[in-house]
Amino acid sequence: MKQNAIIWPEKYTSGTTDNYCSNEVIVVGISIEKVWSLLANPFQWPTYYKNSSDIEFLNLEDKILEKGIRFRFKTFGFPIEAQVTEYFAPTENEPGRLAWRGWAEGDEETCLDVIHAWLVEELDGGRVRILTQESQIGKPAQELAKTKPNPMINGHQDWLEGLVEASKS
Repeated sequence: MKQNAIIWPEKYTSGTTDNYCSNEVIVVGISIEKVWSLLANPFQWPTYYKNSSDIEFLNLEDKILEKGIRFRFKTFGFPIEAQVTEYFAPTENEPGRLAWRGWAEGDEETCLDVIHAWLVEELDGGRVRILTQESQIGKPAQELAKTKPNPMINGHQDWLEGLVEASKS
């Protein structure tokens, strides 16, 4: 069975940026609809991922993520402003795709520009695959890439594991 891949804007192509990470889980016993509902609602993130906080939509009428929506949150100690660049809920024949461009304004030392992408798809045998990848540009990204253990890999793995556990309940 062919598995789908993240679609990257050229500027953020994996392997060409200052930092890149990829995490994936494949599990049975969870609903793709439940996974998607938890992922598409950033106000739910802190309930299963301790590294996210202070979520707010720029338009207070917005309740869940959709293409074009702007929001703010904190993660890895950075206040991030973000805009959803890709949003396709999963269907019977297509994976769910969610991506946002996030940035932290600042000088050359603190400026950060990222794309964080998610892919959620049903596989045969009642399995659900959740893939998350992030590509980062900026001095903070260069420092994160050198840190051992890698905080992005570990943080995103925590996010995936929390998402899976929350989807089981």
